[in-house]
Amino acid sequence: MTFDHCNHLGDLELIKKDTPGCRLYELPDGQWVPSITSVTSFYNRQVFVEWRKRIGEKKANAITKKATTRGTDFHEAAQAYLENRDLVWEDYLPATQFMFHHAAPYLDKINNIHAIERTLYSEYLGLAGRVDCIAEYDGELAVIDFKTSEKIKPEKWLENYFVQETFYAAAYYELTEIPVKKLITIMVTPAGEVKVFDKRNKGDYIKLLVRYIKEFVSNNTRTAANAEE
Repeated sequence: MTFDHCNHLGDLELIKKDTPGCRLYELPDGQWVPSITSVTSFYNRQVFVEWRKRIGEKKANAITKKATTRGTDFHEAAQAYLENRDLVWEDYLPATQFMFHHAAPYLDKINNIHAIERTLYSEYLGLAGRVDCIAEYDGELAVIDFKTSEKIKPEKWLENYFVQETFYAAAYYELTEIPVKKLITIMVTPAGEVKVFDKRNKGDYIKLLVRYIKEFVSNNTRTAANAEE
């Protein structure tokens, strides 16, 4: 299959830098703003603190490293496929080829690709980030997020994913005036299970996004004030 592409972002690519507890992006005007992943991670930090405490630091680090490697490898394969490049499977983990084989019918529902692995920002929200994909999915423009997971997660655990995707939709509209219709999360497991989450209630997640941002800013303001004392 050959995928069609269009570019409404020009040559936009933001510089990033990692600081303790926060990734920052430099906007075209020189201002540095936090990444959306830093904001969502901060809001959900207690869940991860309790998880690490429950299973132990050594096991948590091993699981995190494995998940990161698996996710990065699958993302790179999906990106190459959607960019109409030949996939050389020797360059990927064996598990990636297996997962990709099962995910391919869902990737084939993508077309008219607006962005793959592109940085986006919102001056209004004071955030930036890198989106997996913005394209038509089943004929409707969507923010598309690729997720790998040991098991398919319940939808109630995925609020932070939908909030992050909502930010990308808002930022893309701010930059291009092109509205995104829906949020698509394609989740695939090493066992070959695939689940597509299709969300259209972006308004609900905008409210949550604002709550996430307020808590992040409030914490950083308190931290800065304490540092000055």
